[in-house]
Amino acid sequence: MKAAHIVILTLTAAIIAGTVPASGQVETAKAPMPPEGALGTMPHGEYRCALPGDAGGPATIEVEQENFRISTASRYVSDMGSGTYIMRGNDLEFTRGPKKGERFTRMGDNQLRKLTDGGDPSNLLCTRLPGGR
Repeated sequence: MKAAHIVILTLTAAIIAGTVPASGQVETAKAPMPPEGALGTMPHGEYRCALPGDAGGPATIEVEQENFRISTASRYVSDMGSGTYIMRGNDLEFTRGPKKGERFTRMGDNQLRKLTDGGDPSNLLCTRLPGGR
């Protein structure tokens, strides 16, 4: 090999090495993660959402436009369309689709309580129907 080729190859390798982190992996943009907890999923199935009723009427009042179905691969489907969610610890956030930005906290194996924009618990409770999958 000619000396000029060796110099060019050496300079090219040095430039590339200077742009790649020491780990050898190129960094990519990262989506913000919910604050704490391990990644998880909710049980698959139909989730019906309701507000509390009162003593003079029904115990709960279903809010049909809030209902959704959890399926595989952290996906959900509602009457408005489909999307994805992320669950970290007990915090669930819809990350894509018509419910994007809506946040919930897990209240048990089969229940989610919707959070307000300020992060406080709302009165809306979504419960998985029996039968799952």
